[in-house]
Amino acid sequence: MSSNEHSISLRVNGREVSAEAPARMHAADFLRHRLGLTGTHVGCEQGVCGMCTILLDGEAVKSCLLLAMQLEGADVRTVESLAEDDRLSDLQAAFKKRHALQCGFCTPGFLMLATGLKSSGRKFSRDEIRGELSGVLCRCTGYDGIVRAVEDYLGDGEAVG
Repeated sequence: MSSNEHSISLRVNGREVSAEAPARMHAADFLRHRLGLTGTHVGCEQGVCGMCTILLDGEAVKSCLLLAMQLEGADVRTVESLAEDDRLSDLQAAFKKRHALQCGFCTPGFLMLATGLKSSGRKFSRDEIRGELSGVLCRCTGYDGIVRAVEDYLGDGEAVG
C-alpha cells in the first residue's frame, strides 16, 4: 500500500472485502476500478443523473457524491447483487416485462433506487413512485415503462393511489 492510499474494509453484496484507495477517490470509482463492480455507472459525477445509485446501509445514495473512505465498515449493495444464479430478480423481470429499458445505461440506478424503496416497506402511489424515480435520469425511454415496472415490483402492479 502506498503512503497516499488507505485501506477500506466493508461488506459488498454480502461479502467482506478490503481494498486500498486514495483519500480523494469517489466511491463510484472505488467500486468500479478497485472492486471490479462495473454495474455502478458513472454519468455526471455531480449527483444529478443517478446512474451511480447504490444501497449504503439500506439507503439509496449516489456513490459519486461519496468518497471511498466513507464506505469504511458499511454494508453496500450494487446492481450485481440482484440476480441470483444467472436468473433475473423479480425487479429485473418486471423491467423486462414492462420494456423499461433501452440502452440500459441508467438501469442500474433505477434498479438500486427501486430496491431501496422496496426495503423501506412503504406503500407508494404512482405519483410518489414518479417523484422518487426523478433522481435518476433516462434519455431513451418515456419513463412510463420504468414507473410501471417499479409499480409491479412494489405492489404486484396495483398502484396505491
